[in-house]
Amino acid sequence: MNQLSVTVVNKIFEAVDIISLELAEVDGKQLPYFTAGAHIDVHLPGGIVRQYSLLNDSTESHRYVIAVLKDAESRGGSVAIHKKIKVGDVLRISTPKNHFPLISANQSLLLAGGIGVTPILSMAHQLNRINAAFRMHYCTRSRERTAFLDTIQSSEFSDRVHFHFDDGDDAQKLDLKTLMAKPSPTTHLYVCGPKGFIDYVVDSAKEAGWSSDQIHFEYFGAGEIDTSGDKVFKVKIASSGTILDVAPGKSITRVLEENDVFIPVSCEEGVCGTCLTRVIEGEPDHRDLYLTDAEKTANNQILPCCSRAKSAMLTLDL
Repeated sequence: MNQLSVTVVNKIFEAVDIISLELAEVDGKQLPYFTAGAHIDVHLPGGIVRQYSLLNDSTESHRYVIAVLKDAESRGGSVAIHKKIKVGDVLRISTPKNHFPLISANQSLLLAGGIGVTPILSMAHQLNRINAAFRMHYCTRSRERTAFLDTIQSSEFSDRVHFHFDDGDDAQKLDLKTLMAKPSPTTHLYVCGPKGFIDYVVDSAKEAGWSSDQIHFEYFGAGEIDTSGDKVFKVKIASSGTILDVAPGKSITRVLEENDVFIPVSCEEGVCGTCLTRVIEGEPDHRDLYLTDAEKTANNQILPCCSRAKSAMLTLDL
């Protein structure tokens, strides 16, 4: 995986518990091009790797901008950025990857929940720049927790953005039923934010008649999974024939690592797709948020950082 060294040139308080980082090449060169919806892997102190969406306009080759919410249940990533990272620090990052790209459409509907505004904001910049029709709805708990409020209100596309605050009056709250009604086949929907927000929007859209290929979303983290029924299963490495036991409470990637079999891993939650591996034989128990329903049904690939097996053995193309 290609990596870059970047300098933190700015760290800005954007809203309650949200800061942004502006990153630039250490030698002043242009950064690799990215497209709206892209994210980077950021390597943090303590060996932590986390994914953050790029929120700036993709024409800005001199910088990447990310925003980070300080999570009360942080596994170390957001706390490290809020408390340890400072202006002047040098970080290692991946080149941009995009699993949430814009699709050419007559109309785009952008929905952001909280920190999920980051890829949505980059999309708004791109759609505005190419004079494409779009509307954006941005939902937050309160005005004080709304990152980039002033930036959006002063932008060229401010008239196409609607803000919805949980603590505001009912008149300004998001009326999703009305918004999803009478879907046009030429409109595409993009949604990002907490899992509950995404699920609510996607379910509402499908109930209103939107087709799956019109709905695009990206999760920032996995939800809770019931592991009480987990049982031991076996993983076979196709290249060597080695068979390993995967016990309850252990991931496939952890067992592989303990036996000197390396798979690149990043989020460890089945969100980013870094560890995607081909399945030669067996039936996976898919627990990721990366593969589509159709890809899961095909049962020919797995995110081994979080998923398990329904069959007694999985043979992996390793």
